[in-house]
Amino acid sequence: MVRSLNLIGTPTITFFFFFFSILISHFLPFSFSQDFTDESVSPDQACNVTLNPSFCRSLIPSQSRSNLHGYGRYLVEKSLHQSATFSSLIDRTIRDNASLPSQAAGALADCFLLSQLTTDFLLSSLATLDSNNTTTNLPDDQADDNVQTLLSAIVTNQQTCLEGLTQANFSQRGHKLYAPLENGTQLYSLSLAVLTRSWATQKAKRERQLLDELRVRRDGVPRWVNKQALEFASGRRMALQTVGSVVVAQDGSGNYRTIGDAIAAAPLKNDGSKGFFLIRVKAGVYNEYVTVDKKKKFVMMVGDGAGRTIITGQRSVGDGSTTFNSATLAVLGQGFVGIGITVRNTAGRTKGQAVAVRNGADLSAFYRCSFEGYQDTLYAHSLRQFYRDCDVYGTVDFIFGNAAAVFQNCNLYARLPNGNINTVTAQGRTDPNQNTGTSFINCNVLATSELSGNSNVKTFLGRPWRQYSRVVFMKSNLGSLINPAGWSPWSGNFALGTLYYGEYDNRGPGSGTAGRVKWPGFHVMAANDAQRFTVSSFVQGGDWLPRTTVPFAAGLV
Repeated sequence: MVRSLNLIGTPTITFFFFFFSILISHFLPFSFSQDFTDESVSPDQACNVTLNPSFCRSLIPSQSRSNLHGYGRYLVEKSLHQSATFSSLIDRTIRDNASLPSQAAGALADCFLLSQLTTDFLLSSLATLDSNNTTTNLPDDQADDNVQTLLSAIVTNQQTCLEGLTQANFSQRGHKLYAPLENGTQLYSLSLAVLTRSWATQKAKRERQLLDELRVRRDGVPRWVNKQALEFASGRRMALQTVGSVVVAQDGSGNYRTIGDAIAAAPLKNDGSKGFFLIRVKAGVYNEYVTVDKKKKFVMMVGDGAGRTIITGQRSVGDGSTTFNSATLAVLGQGFVGIGITVRNTAGRTKGQAVAVRNGADLSAFYRCSFEGYQDTLYAHSLRQFYRDCDVYGTVDFIFGNAAAVFQNCNLYARLPNGNINTVTAQGRTDPNQNTGTSFINCNVLATSELSGNSNVKTFLGRPWRQYSRVVFMKSNLGSLINPAGWSPWSGNFALGTLYYGEYDNRGPGSGTAGRVKWPGFHVMAANDAQRFTVSSFVQGGDWLPRTTVPFAAGLV
């Protein structure tokens, strides 16, 4: 099927990218002679901490002298120029191909959106780096986590664009997008590596302090947790702050009949300092595709309960969508919170990838929600996410993506697949410097009634979608459906030595580790290792979750 492509690009947009490139080149100059207080190193020494030293050396002037922080900032500037150039290239490609098959058109649209997000993340990272550019110590203890999170996400954005183009068979055409896409990915990886190494000592010190303080608890909460988190955890629920509220009801009794219209009414410049924009969605089945745009920040969507407020769609790769664009609910706006909602993708078990929720919103949380699909149900795409008391239903890779995501007190239900294999997770970490992975704490992994007792289906905790895939299950109940090996390979020996799969203090008939895989990357974890993947450590939840009013345990449950 061929469809007419909506032209995202216009002469105005093209001019913007041209002007933006000039702005980056001429108004954001970088001097290696800046006065840094930490040890300066040569370009060779700086580049040796990256995955591609030769490419790194080709970018940094050979006679320059700086510290790792300075080199990292320089690479972020070059990354910003690369991002603007690539966005302009995608824009031209869309305008030059006004009519394409639906999946190809969707892949280009996805790449354009992702390139815009990448530019946003790089601008934000550079602003943070510039706020204190004479030392490796960033303005506060969370700033390095924030920048590493954003740089991790832009590497993920590149990979997602590549996957969509490949899915749409652009690879068969030797398309002109591939070379700049690959160059951008390598450049972003350099920025991530150099800056991550520049913070290594500082972060290691903070992690040691955190682990020490987790052992000394006050009212059941680590000492480091802020006052709001302490009040929340001790039962004194914080009052929810809002900047406005609307009601969605299909019968006309609210402000809007559709969720999309309610989101359109959300303010564009809400930084969260005064609270959330609250959308109350009354019970009903909402057959619509919902997107929370990147400009719609700190939106809280509250339904009448999972199973009562239902958002449903049926896009799938089998029917011509990209995986990225198949989502029934897509979330991009920072600080999104979803409570008491069911999101479904009803494409079925034979249509391939079909996403119910795609989450690419930093500092986002879902509470008492249900996500229902088959293959690729929940796309935890990027940035920091938290899920509490949620149900997730699916078959193959039904929780996947490359966010830093923590699931706490959730139920993961494996359904009857189209074939004979189920995999709960497919985590997509492509770079060892990304601070991403999926952590399950006090969760239940169970079979639905249609799967229960079916001995022909093997169910595994996960398989390595990408080279540095990282997943841990801790203090969770693993049902009898889990194969004794625990984990499944993706293809041959791919990633078996570079992945990190961990299990800690689990229970249930599927929790025994004696028969687990013998891969170098599999670990029966010690307590100190497990603490790295808690809400407090992994997603810095103590700093942002209290104001959402979503309950959480900062450490191991």
